[in-house]
Amino acid sequence: MRILVVEDNEALGSLLVQGLAARGFGADLVTTVADAGNALSLVHFAAVILDLGLPDGDGLMLLRDLRAGGLTTPVLILTARGGLQDRVTGLRSGADDYLAKPFEFEELVARVEALLRRPGELLGHALHAGNITFDVSARQVTVASVPQLLSARELAVLEILMRRAGRVVSRKVLEDQLFGFASEIGSNAAEVYVHRLRRQLAAAGANVSIHTVRGVGYLIDRRG
Repeated sequence: MRILVVEDNEALGSLLVQGLAARGFGADLVTTVADAGNALSLVHFAAVILDLGLPDGDGLMLLRDLRAGGLTTPVLILTARGGLQDRVTGLRSGADDYLAKPFEFEELVARVEALLRRPGELLGHALHAGNITFDVSARQVTVASVPQLLSARELAVLEILMRRAGRVVSRKVLEDQLFGFASEIGSNAAEVYVHRLRRQLAAAGANVSIHTVRGVGYLIDRRG
């Protein structure tokens, strides 16, 4: 799942992107209202982390415009404006949550995960496919109750496929969710991670397989 970070402090923004990537999220950083609007028009993001004091405008105005335009993506405001009235205004302007700076990264991640667990959003507490269980909060996968050690990208691939178990996920969708705007994507990047994941699941005795649908994408389904 991809998250858009709208933060004009590039050092902080880069740390957020790196931290989110380590938790298995694809993340993109933009630093202006204009770039945020462009990014949201091009890509479906699972959530937005939004600073308010941006160099070309106020994040609140951006948020109001996005909501007026029909955007339903969860938005977490992350700002130095931590007063009660600031929080009330932010929430009433369309934010789903509000976190004041300075903050602890663990709390930020927990709040994003909570937003994505809401009804109609993308993140459940646990996913199941055959004898595979994926605890999305703990980022832990077990096969037949045995913990598996997977990289952040492998976890992301597995999560995307398990959320669409039995359905084909196109390579483009997989790459869009795995890689940010700044990533250099090789022609077989998705296939590399799928291959590694397929091999590890088979070695662990998973009773589901990741199938390649030539020219289309991938699906995870029971062996047979």
